[in-house]
This record gives sequence, structure tokens and C-alpha cells, in this order.
Amino acid sequence: MKGATRIQPKRNSTDEQHHRRGSDDSYGGVHVTPVGLHIPTELPYTLWEKAGFRISAVANSSTWCLGDWLVYGQSRYTDRYRKAIDAIGLDYQTLRNYAWVSRRVELSRRRDGLSFQHHAEVAALPPEEQDYWLDQAQQNKWPRNQLRQNLAASRREKSDDRREQVSLELKLTADRIARYQEVAGHSKISLESWIVEQLDTAAAAFLD
Repeated sequence: MKGATRIQPKRNSTDEQHHRRGSDDSYGGVHVTPVGLHIPTELPYTLWEKAGFRISAVANSSTWCLGDWLVYGQSRYTDRYRKAIDAIGLDYQTLRNYAWVSRRVELSRRRDGLSFQHHAEVAALPPEEQDYWLDQAQQNKWPRNQLRQNLAASRREKSDDRREQVSLELKLTADRIARYQEVAGHSKISLESWIVEQLDTAAAAFLD
């Protein structure tokens, strides 16, 4: 087919021998064209699945490449990179999203076993937290949605912790402090705990 490109994996010595014998590649004749895939009528499931993995890897890589390309253009050709984007015909907002993730997640921190979307989920985090969550996702084989759910749960826990740690400053006279401490001492609890106990009792009485 004119303009078609064959999907080919990296070959080892056995693959090279197989290729030299004139056999088709390990994807069973699946070809990439400018407008889609050319797939043989009778394609075994295993070869169809292999082609899917390869296409997914290429798509993931191309997303990173577009993001890195735009980041470079923004820094190197500030006044001209938008013109190149318009000439190529790519959606600018989509590319901006790619560029934001590429800028936030450095090349050395990216995991080739995870999708671009995995990295997008952690892009807003500090570098050390990105590393932690990407490691967890890779080791536990989390889909992107599971990573998102676990991140959301972690944020809720941190929010709860912050609420628990809110401090309250009370301005009391020395006489009041002495009286409160005496009562708290009789109850065998600290002054802070006694004050919280009284506040909880008053709130419960009001709400009831």
C-alpha cells in the first residue's frame, strides 16, 4: 500500500534469520498508513494483541515527544514556535497540556512502564512525591484510574490531618487560668483536655 509503514519490533538474531528467509514480520502483516491500520483479513489473536501493545507504546512515546518538542520551542523560539504549531495543524491546547506534563516531569523521572496519563496525574506534585507515586503505580501495576483514586484518598487524609492540627488561641486572665487549672486537676486531666471537654459538652447541648 502506497505510503504504508510496517510496524516492526527490535529483532534479535532469531528474528533476523526469520526475516532473511522472506517471512513476514512478527505482527502478521499489520501496516500503519497515514490514515489508519491495514490489517490482514485473517490475523491470529496473538499477533493482533502484539500489534496493540506496539501501537500503544508508539502513541505514548509520541505524546512525550510532542510535549518535549513544544517545551524546547517555547524556550528557544519564543516568537516563532506558535507559527510552527499552526503550520503543522496540531491542536494548541492539547499540546499545551502535553508540554505542561513534560516540563513538570523531567525525562530522568519518567517510567517507560507507565503511560503518559499516569505521569499527568502526578505532574502537579513535588519531584519526590512524583517518584513515590510513580514507583507505587509501577510496582503494583495500577491502571491510571487507580492511581488517581489513591492520590485522591491521600489528599483527603492530609486534609483531615490538617483539620485535626488546627490550634485555638485563647486570651484568659490569670485568675481564670488558675480556676480552670484547679478544676482540671481535680478531674486529673490537662488544662487543654479539660477545655476541649467543656467545649464539646457545650456544643452537644446546643446542637441537641
